[in-house]
Amino acid sequence: MDARDAEIKKELNATLQARRELGEEYESALVDSFLEKVDQRIDSAVERRVRRQLAEQQMVLARDSRSPKANDSDTFGERWGFGIVSLILAVPLSAIGGGVADLPGLLVAWAGIVGVNVVQAARNNPGLFRRRHKSSQDSDWEK
Repeated sequence: MDARDAEIKKELNATLQARRELGEEYESALVDSFLEKVDQRIDSAVERRVRRQLAEQQMVLARDSRSPKANDSDTFGERWGFGIVSLILAVPLSAIGGGVADLPGLLVAWAGIVGVNVVQAARNNPGLFRRRHKSSQDSDWEK
């Protein structure tokens, strides 16, 4: 039994003792008084819990806003890593393509390298290759 339970038990015993001393005519007032004290304790406990949970949520939000986004750093590292690997592999692919089929082989190897990099760029930046339409403001300005 913790201190709060002991306090409530003490209040209940005091209320019962007062009822014995004062009689049944004060029973309703004594019960109302006891229930009001219990209600106040419940309200204060709920308020403490709500404040604690709000503080925890605010701390989580503050930490999230200060920390770098995992997706941003992953994308940055992925882009640089992919580009470096692509350049490293370009050397032997160029040698193999050029050695086997001369200039056409070299062109095919580089078309493949460029194609893979274009696909990767489009995957990382979905709006990269979308056509931009002229707005009515642009066409009015050009006239």
